Amino acid sequence: MSTGIGARVTRKEDKRFITGKGKYTDDVRVDNQAYAAFVRSPHAHAIVKGIDTSAALAMDGVIDVLNGEQLTGDGIGNIICGWAITSKGGSPMNMGAWSALATEKVRYVGDSVAVVIAETQAQARIAAEAVEVDYEELPAVAAADKALANGAPQIHENAPGNLIYDWEIGEGAATDAALSGAAHVTELALTNNRLSPNAMEPRSAVAIFDAAEEHYTLYTTSQNPHVARLVLSAFYQVAPEHKLRVIAPDVGGGFGSKIYIYPEEITCLWASMKTGRSVKWTSDRSEAFITDAHGRDHISTAKMGFDADGKIVGLKVDTIANFGAYMSLFSSAVPTYLYATLLSGQYNIANIHCNVRAVYTNTVPVDAYRGAGRPEACYLVERMMETAAREMGKDPAELRRANFVQEFPHQTPVIMAYDAGDFGANLDQAREAADVAGFEARKADSAKRGKLRGLGYSSYIEACGIAPSAAVGSLGAGVGLWESAEVRVNPVGTIEVLTGSHSHGQGHETTFAQIVAERFDLPIENVQIVHGDTDKVQFGMGTYGSRSGAVGMSAIVKAMDKVEAKVKKIAAHVLEASEDDIVIEGGEVKVKGTDKAMGWHEVGLSAYTAHNLPPDMEPGLKEGAFYDPANFTFPAGTYICEVEVDPETGVTEIVQFTASDDFGTIINPMIVEGQVHGGIAQGIGQAMLEQVVYDDDGQLLTGSYMDYAMPRASDLPFYSVHHASTTCPNNPLGMKGCGEAGAIGSPPAVINAITDAIGSNELAMPATPQAVWNAIQAAK
Repeated sequence: MSTGIGARVTRKEDKRFITGKGKYTDDVRVDNQAYAAFVRSPHAHAIVKGIDTSAALAMDGVIDVLNGEQLTGDGIGNIICGWAITSKGGSPMNMGAWSALATEKVRYVGDSVAVVIAETQAQARIAAEAVEVDYEELPAVAAADKALANGAPQIHENAPGNLIYDWEIGEGAATDAALSGAAHVTELALTNNRLSPNAMEPRSAVAIFDAAEEHYTLYTTSQNPHVARLVLSAFYQVAPEHKLRVIAPDVGGGFGSKIYIYPEEITCLWASMKTGRSVKWTSDRSEAFITDAHGRDHISTAKMGFDADGKIVGLKVDTIANFGAYMSLFSSAVPTYLYATLLSGQYNIANIHCNVRAVYTNTVPVDAYRGAGRPEACYLVERMMETAAREMGKDPAELRRANFVQEFPHQTPVIMAYDAGDFGANLDQAREAADVAGFEARKADSAKRGKLRGLGYSSYIEACGIAPSAAVGSLGAGVGLWESAEVRVNPVGTIEVLTGSHSHGQGHETTFAQIVAERFDLPIENVQIVHGDTDKVQFGMGTYGSRSGAVGMSAIVKAMDKVEAKVKKIAAHVLEASEDDIVIEGGEVKVKGTDKAMGWHEVGLSAYTAHNLPPDMEPGLKEGAFYDPANFTFPAGTYICEVEVDPETGVTEIVQFTASDDFGTIINPMIVEGQVHGGIAQGIGQAMLEQVVYDDDGQLLTGSYMDYAMPRASDLPFYSVHHASTTCPNNPLGMKGCGEAGAIGSPPAVINAITDAIGSNELAMPATPQAVWNAIQAAK
């Protein structure tokens, strides 16, 4: 059975997960361990006038109670945003100060002001309730548009009117001219609802300070441990980089929410040094709702113009992006370079202009969540396309087809240069698999049963593997976005791959091993993937933005190129042959056309015994590589959703969901399909169920699963998943990425289907039964 590229190999890591042998951060037990509990603001906006810790300090098991003045007094720096955005007038973004423990002011419900360190978790939590904080409550604002209004509460003094930046991309005058001459203009006001990430594993941290070595160790739920170490040392001054080890063991989901360095990790490391104890903190679900970075939350208006033949002539977008109370690590890039640059969608649009205003509100900070800007762009473009087709009386599939980019490479007017694709092939495959031709008959059958049936399309495109580093650096990124790998062939021939990528559910231990097993024609069991530990693995950039394949695996390929070259040199020397005649197959290194061969393990042993190596060759057999892509990759596809709506209750059932994706080369189809399934589930969740809601005073109204509706099995259909792929020309494996596609393409497909069914376009996400019923009544 093949275990190489294209094989449906069962995930190697699943054995420990399904037998309860996984090791997550909360499973870590260390000597001298104490527990942290945070004292959090119950107010959305208030001045901190004083903190009385005397009652808490007198309680059983309490070791210390620490506050923000102590933290900043020890030189711990403020949390930063790592991507600089410049407003269209040339002014820098207004980044407000964010201390891991607030000092003078709190700015959202959940902002921490103190931390209790105690012998047990229960003792810490009880003592945190006993800390008395004197607050002077201030007016608050939670909605992004209201934060920009005259007289709105001022959240940061250095951000007048709560404006972080006012940024634009594209040619405004040319777009206005195109729209003014258009034969038809579609206009929409759209809201992309705020979401909570809700990874299966809550965030956790275990901090250890070794006073003898003046060394720190942090176990944490991180998607990028090396970046965490860099930021903790270089910007937050917690510890010198060479005195800090960050370990991200098994991580139970991230979806972007575990990219960032949060106040809790910083505080636990500092508290370990202050108390001389190891310090552990694990979030519960209620805490997660008020601490984990939220996602989405855009308010947009858009105009799309068409000529008399139905060709798009221009798109103009104005977006207000809610950043919450502080700027998180990548927050500034999400509504700019990860959103506005994808507004061309799959379409050939000559004129695009987008203006984005980012604002502070008294809410949990907002940052990247699965898709990060791409879902917001796709939702806007695909709702516009579906609406325009209805207004002009055109078939929505054919309107899309008429505007698809047909020739590659294709330069959009908003930075992106699409390298390869066949958008029509994905549309055709999806339509055939969804049996669009039979839809009218199914609709008539629904009508006989008193139900409304609708069909909705979404033709998405995204940008993954963000790079090259020089390009993103010129756009304001604070780090490079390359990836690293080291391939070690041991003396017995087994292979260890050290990758700077990090797995938190993607199956890297399997798929990364597959490409190595295929390259050297070895059993996949002989390949071990090592990641997540800054003391073991060379510096790497981590996993997010569907970059692990296109960037992380490409680094492995580059390292394997070097290993293969050395293997062939050794074998050619020992076997007295030309390097050009050496082949690797069947666990051997052979001279082609002869019976002369060395076992793979013999080559490894020869490299380390060094008894008979070519002149001037160093012993050993391990090679490293850093890979910096030449361009983004561009996964794309078409999704078709079919729904049935009960007009009496507004209850919607997704009766069929069809996906056709172009992911380039697919290493393991089973894992890819799982990624698509999960992404679609999250997209359906956004479209129909999920929404973070605040009241006007900044109080969170959806702070538990009693109020925040997560998708369940009964809410989801069986998926029909297909692939019609083109090869990416810009990386050695031809990969594009698959991790976020489902969450990007599915929300507009669902909403387009429901609005088609009910005959009304006035429907926002989430399309709950109440919202759908109200839309039906309003349309009567």
